[in-house]
Amino acid sequence: MGIIGSSIKPFTAQAFKEGKFVEVSDADVRGKWAVFFFYPADFTFVCPTELEDLADVYPTLQKMGVEVYSVSTDTHFSHKAWHDTSPAIGKINYYMLGDQNHDISNNFGVLREGVGLADRATFVVDPEGVIQVMEITSEGVGRNATELLRKIKAAQYVAAHPGEVCPAKWEEGEQTLAPSLDLVGKI
Repeated sequence: MGIIGSSIKPFTAQAFKEGKFVEVSDADVRGKWAVFFFYPADFTFVCPTELEDLADVYPTLQKMGVEVYSVSTDTHFSHKAWHDTSPAIGKINYYMLGDQNHDISNNFGVLREGVGLADRATFVVDPEGVIQVMEITSEGVGRNATELLRKIKAAQYVAAHPGEVCPAKWEEGEQTLAPSLDLVGKI
């Protein structure tokens, strides 16, 4: 079964957010746009650069009605310790979910078998809980929050404008396409 167009599966997890431990479930995600941002482990190398980059665009995402859930197989306690000791991670105001039982990583199909770590993966979920965007990179390839922001804007635009699609490199305010027989072979 493909991931795009599928619904997120039930989960419950402990998270660290803004100095507190909180419980998060799939029910909390529904009703708004969400980003699930999986990374292999706390206290590593590429991960803090990505998480800091995402923290920098988090206020913009919130204005767009998007919540962010970073996820690793570490515990919420580890997330707090990392947040308290790393200047980059200390910038984070979004949820940092602990997935030590691997439920969330398995639900999204990103758990590395036999390793116990999640792949470097991003999923954009619409308010109905349906996955609209996914990206998975190898361990050494970091992601770009600005490009993620562009993809979310495109997904939100398409959701709000049935019958229109966003071409490559589409930016907010640019022309979209209305697929039709008239366009076949003319692009």
